[in-house]
Amino acid sequence: MLNRVGASATPCSLSVVAILQVLATPSLSDPVLIVALDGWVNAGSAGTAAAEALAEGGEVIAESDSDALYDYRQSRPVLEFTQGVMHSITWPQLILYHRRLTHRDLLILTGIEPNWNWQQLGAEVADLAGQLEITEAISLGGIPWAVPHTRPVTVIATASNRDRLDASVEFPAGGLQVPASAVSAVEYALASRGFDTMGFWARVPHYVGATYLAAGLALLEQLARHLSIEPPLGDLAERAAEQRDQLDAIANARSDVAELVARLESLQQDAGEASGERLAAEIERFLRRQSDEPLGET
Repeated sequence: MLNRVGASATPCSLSVVAILQVLATPSLSDPVLIVALDGWVNAGSAGTAAAEALAEGGEVIAESDSDALYDYRQSRPVLEFTQGVMHSITWPQLILYHRRLTHRDLLILTGIEPNWNWQQLGAEVADLAGQLEITEAISLGGIPWAVPHTRPVTVIATASNRDRLDASVEFPAGGLQVPASAVSAVEYALASRGFDTMGFWARVPHYVGATYLAAGLALLEQLARHLSIEPPLGDLAERAAEQRDQLDAIANARSDVAELVARLESLQQDAGEASGERLAAEIERFLRRQSDEPLGET
């Protein structure tokens, strides 16, 4: 017979450790939350490059408990030595910055995409958004696409409400199923609480393996138009132009890359955008022929 000692007692509840630790609660005016994480749906580091520019010089108002979010075998902390002496360790983390631009208060949540507890993270972000009375949440990221680096970066949009997607933005037509990211999980949690949300996703040439500065620049410009603010571009435009020159030089030096760029240019001229089948075919064909070195690495 099974021993049922204690079966009638009240079950012990598991303690849940808070993921986000609030450090400051600034006075805010018309605040907007911006989320960009380094991981899935951040091709060319587009979203995090934009978030870095937005957060520069900002105040840290919340940070995550790293143990609650990360598998350190996948997102390893960085250990630093000086003259053979271990002096610091930097843990992967999410940080929430506050910065005021023009007439808007921006709250920028950025860092490495977590391995665990996405649902709890989304719930805590939504709780904090309610406390800070944000008026809107915007996700930023990048998606690999069959486009050449010789064309301007285009941005597509998603939203919590179809009415928010007007003629000023391009958005995916019809039904679509894709693997979710932590950014999307947070956005979904916010939308489920009634917050207005949007996502801006830069199309990144699939053959660029490094940070694609033109994509980060395009996201900043799109966000600035949406929020009616001055984007903090700094020297990003100049650096993006320099990277374009580097990519041109690589294409001139490698016949496989030159052939790929020419083929993508032809697709753009013929159909405006490559279909999903064409995208897959171009990626497979290029990956079979390219070296292990990512293009555009700086």
